[in-house]
Amino acid sequence: MTGFPEAAIEKHIRWKHPGCPDFAVAFFVAEIAKKNWKGASLGMAVGITMQNVLRHTMTDYDQLLLAGVDRNEARQRVQSKVNAMISAWKK
Repeated sequence: MTGFPEAAIEKHIRWKHPGCPDFAVAFFVAEIAKKNWKGASLGMAVGITMQNVLRHTMTDYDQLLLAGVDRNEARQRVQSKVNAMISAWKK
């Protein structure tokens, strides 16, 4: 299994996303640390996890899917909101 140490994950998030709230950092660290990231860099793992978590928890993505919107269309509709949240954390 290819995993990342929790300390390295936290350091990366706090360096690249200094505006990320502490509770979110802790959540992302736990999510990233428990998965097998074979072939992925730490930055890629952080990016994928942030995208997925924000898409499902901070947008109406799941509701769009339940309403019958195509997955790619639903992702496209919410992507600007996800991007804005991640961008705000970089400051």
